[in-house]
Amino acid sequence: MKAIIFGINGQDGYYLNQLLQQQCCEVIGVSRSGNYLRTNIALYDEVSDLIKTYTPDYIFHFAANSTTQHAALFENHSAIATGTLNILEAVRNCSPFSKVFISGSALQFKNDGTPVKETNPFEARDAYSISRIQSVYAARYFHSLGVQAYVGYFFNHDSPLRTERHITKKITETVKRIQQGSSEKLKIGDASVIKEWSFAGDIVKAVWTLVNQNEIWEANIGSGLGYSIEEWIEVCFSIIHKNWKNHVLQKPDFIADYHSLVSDPSLIYSLGWKPEISFEDLARMMIST
Repeated sequence: MKAIIFGINGQDGYYLNQLLQQQCCEVIGVSRSGNYLRTNIALYDEVSDLIKTYTPDYIFHFAANSTTQHAALFENHSAIATGTLNILEAVRNCSPFSKVFISGSALQFKNDGTPVKETNPFEARDAYSISRIQSVYAARYFHSLGVQAYVGYFFNHDSPLRTERHITKKITETVKRIQQGSSEKLKIGDASVIKEWSFAGDIVKAVWTLVNQNEIWEANIGSGLGYSIEEWIEVCFSIIHKNWKNHVLQKPDFIADYHSLVSDPSLIYSLGWKPEISFEDLARMMIST
């Protein structure tokens, strides 16, 4: 059994690589950094040659710059949208029995504050969403041509591998420094925002569950359990036995992109997957690492 992971050096690629090795799967990793193959996902010939060489059982497309900033418009278009087309066309031509997983995002859906279903309409609200939406339509088209193309819509998930540009990691790293004696203040925007806080190691197990069945082709990859940023702050400070209110400052005039972004995980739950790491356990993990 062989698998190619595009974007293996990211958080999801790291945990999926671990999971696949436990399944005795040969993993071919592709990344712009680390000791991995440097195949350019935006170039069809390079992607096609790779897939033709390995004819993998599975292909996972995690390659992306995880940002909604407009400045990443062309970078994300190349990696996400063009990359998806290149993978799917290469599979159709060179390895038709490969199963392909395409990453989607919670951010590409119209969000009215209620749990998001896979059937919710898409909304191109930023440069990142544009590429994600295009890649889903590409997966649907190639699925109609016989390619085994799956889409998993990722909701927020974290691990110690996050960088501080993500709010979860920013909070835990600040808490760790305060625990060590720092007098700094944690500056936060709208702490009432609700999102999911799943563990990335659990989330890749959901991906693996999805691609190993042939009834559901698109599913939310999320726990459906929403917590506010304030709750995350509170539990993190409680771990170091401090009152968070003495260490947090709110940014004035901050406007959040949304108030709540939580999945309806009914489909992925119906396949037998459920998260194992709790909200509190994730906080402990990230503070102790």
